[in-house]
This record gives sequence, structure tokens and C-alpha cells, in this order.
Amino acid sequence: MAKPLEETLGEALREKKATVAVAESCTGGLISHRITNISGSSEYFERGVIAYSNKAKIDYLGVSEEILSSCGAVSSETAMAMAYGIKKAANTTFGLAVTGIAGPGGGTPEKPVGLVFIAVAGPDGIEVTGSRFDGDRVTIKVKTAEAALTWLLSEAKKL
Repeated sequence: MAKPLEETLGEALREKKATVAVAESCTGGLISHRITNISGSSEYFERGVIAYSNKAKIDYLGVSEEILSSCGAVSSETAMAMAYGIKKAANTTFGLAVTGIAGPGGGTPEKPVGLVFIAVAGPDGIEVTGSRFDGDRVTIKVKTAEAALTWLLSEAKKL
């Protein structure tokens, strides 16, 4: 039986003596939940913030009102600002952030349900990716968390 992704991630972070903080919007804490399901995760997991509202993104992560008004809460720019903000606030090796539209409502033709942005702020800067996941609300949240943890694992292995 294969190890859970979050266990493999934890081993990689521990081996590299790296730490992570997470800023979640559309996943509502699922990523932090998965990371902290692993015994000993306090060695590498510093904190998780659920910044669901724009106010929380501004207050806790330092996302600018300008980014939110010009690009929207679901955008690559917001995801990058969230990742940078949580990394800076927690003083960690990595800041991981997700924002998106889990549905079933809230989508538009320009930003449909299932659109998510994942950003990783690391020692070499910030990268972001956009994806569109199909499924119901829970499925989109699960797929987003899986994609974010997979990407973080890949980045941790590069250290």
C-alpha cells in the first residue's frame, strides 16, 4: 500500500529541514488538515490560515485591495500574493496558497466553477498555476488540495 501523499511530503520537508505555511481559500482548511494528519507534522508545518473573505486576505496575508479589485479573489495575482504573504508572516521555507471557485454557484463565463489557482512561494521566488477541475464542491476541493500538495512535494524535493 502506497504512503499517503502528505506523509511523503512530510518526509521530504523533514529531510530538507524545510517548513511550510498554508493560506487557503476555496479548500477551507483541507490542505492544513491533511498535512496535520501526519504525526510529527509540527516539525515542518508552521501554520495554516483560511482566508475565505477578501477582508481576511487583506488583513492576514497582506493582499492589496488593488489586486483584489482589479484581478479578483480568484486570480493568479491573488494566489501569488497569498503565498508570499503567508510565507513572509510565518517566516517559512515555503508559502502555499490556493484560491478558486468550488461551486456550485459563483462561477461566470470568464471564471467558471472549478477554476483554481495554486501558488508556491519558495526560496527562489513565487510560481503559480491555474487549473480547472470538474465535479461537485467537495470533489473540486479534494482535487485542489491534492494538486497543491503534489506541487509542494515537487518543490520540496528540489531543495
